[in-house]
Amino acid sequence: MLAPTIVMAVITIALVIVGYSRGAGEHIAGLRIGWSMTIQILPLLVLAFAVAGMVQVLVSQELISRWVGESAGLRGILLGSLAGGLAPGGPYVSLPLAAGLMTSGAGIGTMVAFLTGWSLWAFARLPMEIGILGWKLTAARLVSTLIFPPLAGIIAQTLFGRVK
Repeated sequence: MLAPTIVMAVITIALVIVGYSRGAGEHIAGLRIGWSMTIQILPLLVLAFAVAGMVQVLVSQELISRWVGESAGLRGILLGSLAGGLAPGGPYVSLPLAAGLMTSGAGIGTMVAFLTGWSLWAFARLPMEIGILGWKLTAARLVSTLIFPPLAGIIAQTLFGRVK
């Protein structure tokens, strides 16, 4: 986590310097907007990390390993894909949950399938998507992405883990 933190610090400092150099107080306005976003998102982040921590403590590593670990093989990848598609919320919920599951013994293929299912399928947003885009475009998008979460999980498991 140190390297990404350093990169973000350098980018932030550079942008504040650019804003300051313009002389119109843009650096202050940008920092205020950033602070406002932090205040809005912080409760969700705290709760998401609490959920991730509770999963690590309350769900046994044996259970996680059996259902979504490397030894779960294709079943775990398919389960991860489906769970990702059904997962509510944005990255502030799904990423800490995936990190917590990885720490507790979930397989890399399953977590790649989970994250890919979360980003591509997102079943929770289907009503809004149908309402805005119509059922035909939504169905075309969903059908054309069905293969990708399991495929991504299989590729990740093959390259970075073991499929049994």
